Amino acid sequence: MAEGDLIIKDGVLVHEDELQEQFIRSSGPGGQNVNKVATAVQLRFDVINARGLPERVRERALKLAGSRATKEGHIIIEASRFRTQEQNRADARDRLAELIGRAAEPPPKPRKKTRPSRSSVERRLKAKAGRSTVKKMRGKVSSE
Repeated sequence: MAEGDLIIKDGVLVHEDELQEQFIRSSGPGGQNVNKVATAVQLRFDVINARGLPERVRERALKLAGSRATKEGHIIIEASRFRTQEQNRADARDRLAELIGRAAEPPPKPRKKTRPSRSSVERRLKAKAGRSTVKKMRGKVSSE
């Protein structure tokens, strides 16, 4: 395990050499500086060939990534929230770790089917009959 590796959960690890970072210019306002300094980070992670991820986590990570996933099985995260490269780099890595952490969560337990109790069914039918009689009594009164 290298120093730059991202430890997500037990058994789930992203190796430093599997991450590719490219620094790009940020969009939006920033004055003269915005056209000269490449502070935004584009983090690319090859999920398909990742050594530290189980197969189930790979599939879920690609599904959770949505439009950030490419057809080749790469996840691309762009971070340009901050004004320095280091902060954007840390932000991109944190977002990748959070995404893979959600993918590594165990699947939910299957739903156990339940049936209403006999007394609750009887109460419901009794209340239904009561509402029916109330509504019948709202009809027009005959003059006989």
